[in-house]
Amino acid sequence: MSNRLAQATSPYLLQHADNPVDWWPWEAGAFEEARRRNVPVFLSVGYSACHWCHVMAHESFEDDDAAAYMNEHFVSVKVDREERPDVDAVYMEAVQAATGQGGWPMSVFMTPDGEPFYFGTYFPPESRHGMPSFRQVLEGVHSAWTSRRDEVGEVAAKITRDLAERELTIESAGLPTEETQALALLQLTRDIDPASGWFKGDTKFPPSMVVEFLLRHHARAGSVAALEMAEGLCGAMARSSLYDQVGGGFHRYVLTPTAGGPLVPHFEKMLYDNALLCRVYAHLWRATGSELARRVALETADFMVRELRTAEGGFASALDADSEDPLTGKHVEGAYYAWTPAQLREVLGEGDGELAAGYFGVTEEGTFEHGASVLRLPQDGPAVDAERLAGIRARLLAARAERPAPGRDDKVVAAWNGLAIAALAECGAYFERPDLVERATEAADLLVRVHFDAAAGRAPRLARTSKDGHVGASAGVLEDYGDVAEGFLALASVTGEGAWLEFAGFLVDLVLDRFTAEDGSLYDTAHDAEKLIRRPQDPTDTAAPSGWTAAAGALLSYAAHTGSEAHRTAAERALGVVAALGPRVPRFIGHGLSVAEALLDGPREVAVVGHPEDAARAALHRVALLGTAPGAVVAVGLPQPAEGGGEGEFPLLAERTLVRDLPTAYVCRHFVCARPTTDPVELGEQLGAVRP
Repeated sequence: MSNRLAQATSPYLLQHADNPVDWWPWEAGAFEEARRRNVPVFLSVGYSACHWCHVMAHESFEDDDAAAYMNEHFVSVKVDREERPDVDAVYMEAVQAATGQGGWPMSVFMTPDGEPFYFGTYFPPESRHGMPSFRQVLEGVHSAWTSRRDEVGEVAAKITRDLAERELTIESAGLPTEETQALALLQLTRDIDPASGWFKGDTKFPPSMVVEFLLRHHARAGSVAALEMAEGLCGAMARSSLYDQVGGGFHRYVLTPTAGGPLVPHFEKMLYDNALLCRVYAHLWRATGSELARRVALETADFMVRELRTAEGGFASALDADSEDPLTGKHVEGAYYAWTPAQLREVLGEGDGELAAGYFGVTEEGTFEHGASVLRLPQDGPAVDAERLAGIRARLLAARAERPAPGRDDKVVAAWNGLAIAALAECGAYFERPDLVERATEAADLLVRVHFDAAAGRAPRLARTSKDGHVGASAGVLEDYGDVAEGFLALASVTGEGAWLEFAGFLVDLVLDRFTAEDGSLYDTAHDAEKLIRRPQDPTDTAAPSGWTAAAGALLSYAAHTGSEAHRTAAERALGVVAALGPRVPRFIGHGLSVAEALLDGPREVAVVGHPEDAARAALHRVALLGTAPGAVVAVGLPQPAEGGGEGEFPLLAERTLVRDLPTAYVCRHFVCARPTTDPVELGEQLGAVRP
């Protein structure tokens, strides 16, 4: 029999709809039921592509005995962290404070008032490696609740007070400076492993935002060390099994095996990782002309369009790590991506099969599980002709498509689609792929059509999710507003359509109205959002830019487009946190450091005017988009008379006229412009790196 989750729109919640656990979604009724029955609430948080979430579900939540115990002694609540990042953030902070670590599935026991008192992540069905079994945890919590209620209440109240007191203020932090950025770079050089090109540590997540900072710092300050570090990181990622060498796109992270050997990926593929990395590699190509960067950027863009694009034109959240192993019929991690030498020979024939095994590091012993290997590019692999290699990849991709595919979470998350819109729009412009710009525009159209909510009697808002064209119930959080505004601003620069600038303005105005504190700091939830035990507020990056610094970047870019002092001042106040944290923990505030580079550079404002059919205007526009000046904004359109432009035009184009009746570009800072130029070469020089 289905439980209450059968009515959910979240694919993750729907995966649990037929559990014998009497799950509730996160709603007031669950806590009211816990009060009525006088039992604690068990909160389980995960997401659809989470491998260990699936494991715990199969081991415990699908077990009739475990479910019966849960149903008798608890009210059980299941949350999709991607739909409710606010709930996830608040209780993950408690888990990390109590245990020193976090992860998913997240397991939290709390009072009917939402106050947590016992925490964990994955619990096995049987105790092992010093970890209690899930049944032991359930029985221990039930015993404490029934026999030591006062003690439980005191612990819960103290934890809640401690969380509430963690208010972040930035009043005296000041603006990021040249020294801030230099110290951040110095700290990053200490964290890098020069031999491998990776940052140190056994678990290696793609440092997308840090690489973007390094590229911007190089462009502004001319730092050779920053560029070399960016190239080393991007090269290491692209050659490893983190990157899907057959189909393009990146897995979630890689692990260093305890016995040495090549890195092993965690195979889920997330939209946010791929959108961020697609843009980073495109920017690396823009800075260096690297053919590797160009290939990876385009292959990642094509992966997103091919495997994540939904029927409505948006982009799905993720692909699962697990898929069915054709030999055993079991769902196992990585089955879709691993190969044996025999499988390569079967698809490619003896000659190309042997060549591919050497090129991609596939061995008879295997580098993964059961004698299979995950493809990578070993340093000592054979050289392969590019055309032959493209044919090998195409045949392997076609053969792999016949395997049982990983499940897809079709939920459209506003923030991550904003990241994808920016990446696809810029890749389409850089590499002359108008189809990618079209896909970006279609995703933006979906967000406007489905996610914008201005219902009568309620403040306008951006919805966080949709599925199958139907909007979800969860309100957008700060990262949704910041990332979608960023996507719209990138699309405006590429297409020259002023409507995207207007939509971005609508979003950043809502940030000012509903997410901003008096001291200029930013909250992750709106003033009128559901009240939790703590209002989440975190300026540090996780796998994607923090909402705080994403909003700061959008505010700064919008101010550059419009000359709005209010939006620039808000961006500057928000960036005080970068001055405080950047030199100490640069790997966790990379996006903020990137926005700070734009602030220190201006950012520059580029206006290109001319008639749309004039190839010379297109040439200037392309050079403007390819300029490496950090955070530069670009407006393109018809020349404007002295009295200003018409409705819907870019403010940057006002009073911009042709020089000698030729398409003309203006490069400005704070609306003070250098000499206008009709020469693409001169424009490129104006937008190149500022050398010390």
